[in-house]
Amino acid sequence: MSKRNVAILDIGSYALTVLLGERGINNTFKIKGKSSVEYAGFANGEFLEPDQMQKVLALAINNVQIESNTNIHELYVGVPGEFVNVAVRDVCINFNKKKKINDADLEKFFFVGNIFKKHPTHTVINQSPVYFVLDDGRRIIEPRGMHSTKLQGLVSYCLAENNFLDFINNVLADVGVRNLGFISQNLAEVLHLFAPEVRDRYVFLVDCGYITTNVMLARGDALLFMNSFSLGGGYITGDLNQCLKMNFAQAEILKRKIDLGWDTDETDTYDIPGRDYITPYSAKAANEIVGDRIDMICDYILKCMDRCEFDFPDYIPLYLTGGGLNMIKGIRDYMSRKIGRKVELVSPDLPNLSRPDYSSEIGLLDLAIDISENDCFLLVK
Repeated sequence: MSKRNVAILDIGSYALTVLLGERGINNTFKIKGKSSVEYAGFANGEFLEPDQMQKVLALAINNVQIESNTNIHELYVGVPGEFVNVAVRDVCINFNKKKKINDADLEKFFFVGNIFKKHPTHTVINQSPVYFVLDDGRRIIEPRGMHSTKLQGLVSYCLAENNFLDFINNVLADVGVRNLGFISQNLAEVLHLFAPEVRDRYVFLVDCGYITTNVMLARGDALLFMNSFSLGGGYITGDLNQCLKMNFAQAEILKRKIDLGWDTDETDTYDIPGRDYITPYSAKAANEIVGDRIDMICDYILKCMDRCEFDFPDYIPLYLTGGGLNMIKGIRDYMSRKIGRKVELVSPDLPNLSRPDYSSEIGLLDLAIDISENDCFLLVK
């Protein structure tokens, strides 16, 4: 595989996506091959049909290899939030005298802070700085080339469950892919979706998918906090399916027609096509069903943030991404009222790749290319 081509695996709660690409001009990407294969997903930190993973992954990888005429032997795997813990540590190293900080100093800095090397259940897959502090008290983002007698800072460590890493390693080895790197999906999303100057002011991001939702607070190049729960847009489809006695495919169509800003009355309907005819469904009832489930998701988001030890300003909006909620009309204003904070929808700012459900895979590709270009393939420490 060409050094410029990088393959990633995005493990969503609805589909597994393998993407092969390289960086294009103006921070765009050239996608050489892509395959998304639906599967049972995961919930509460467990795959729902683990025995089917090898079959699904083999299909996705083979599809990309055929499309791109490239054999994939190396793969960056995005680790979903349900399988990752975030730990933040204040780290400090002292020098014998004032010196110019270099790469070796940074490597020692992160090594000293990593107290998780012999952790029994988790492995560090990413380590990134929130900020650095020099001996004169200056808080900076990039310390290389600066002179100081010490280097202090706040560092975030993303720790993946060993059970997850072992499982994915074994499944991919069975399909012929043995050289793996692991990346936190949520860290990759934050780094891709937000410019450094935005991240320096905090980023409050919620990625709502089909079955799972990730709530995170980020600053600098790092995650400060992350919490996940198994509730997403697929539950809305299920609610419509059960409450309105419609089939699942029709429920998914109805979900995409929902307009939460519509002041409905008893006569308003959403008209849903069936095999032979169009069926009207009460718009008022459908909106109430969807609203009830979104209320529950908002309650869980607020409970997650109650667990966050970091305070951040009220003017920082909640950024919403992922395919679970972003495509529902009126979701921004509805969630803003429920959360009590401004809500903004966010997705990759790229031609033909701007859908919110692409945030994870594009973020992974972006970060994987950066790591590959720096000749640092294996991320597990």
